[in-house]
Amino acid sequence: MFHVYIIFSKELNRYYVGYTSDIDKRMEEHNTGQSSYTSKASDWELKYSQSYPTREQAHARELEIKRKKSRKYIEWLISGQST
Repeated sequence: MFHVYIIFSKELNRYYVGYTSDIDKRMEEHNTGQSSYTSKASDWELKYSQSYPTREQAHARELEIKRKKSRKYIEWLISGQST
């Protein structure tokens, strides 16, 4: 299984969207500076995740979310309004 996830840093007031096969390991990487984009903060919190059977489906969904370039859309997903 692969997971699309959204994390949030209060310190940066910023969301990050990604996908992975191991959310726990990926969260550790984000919070210990091992991921370059998220290394500026260490308070990342998982706010949303969605599971997919293949890497391709997860990657496609990640790109779909990122293409919207919308904080409102991300916050809408997090609030539980997604299908």
